[in-house]
Amino acid sequence: MSGRPYDKDEIARRGKELYERRVREEVEAGGANEGRFLAIDVDSGDYEVGDDALGATAKLRRKKPDAVVYLMRVGRPTAFRLGGRFRAAQA
Repeated sequence: MSGRPYDKDEIARRGKELYERRVREEVEAGGANEGRFLAIDVDSGDYEVGDDALGATAKLRRKKPDAVVYLMRVGRPTAFRLGGRFRAAQA
């Protein structure tokens, strides 16, 4: 771990940056992970994909027990939906 605590905004910023810069191409290739959960350690860039949030986070923590975790869903605007429906992107 980095030794300094991150606030939630910093975790989100670092997680999104790592996803775009280092993870996205690999995880989204072929579409097999669409809608699955992705847990990224914002310090190391290590990540795991799982069918649910708990599974992805648990797999990452087995590898990196002190991980500072950013959780997201592959190909979705948010990790969790609180009512409503996702809309398909307009082409």
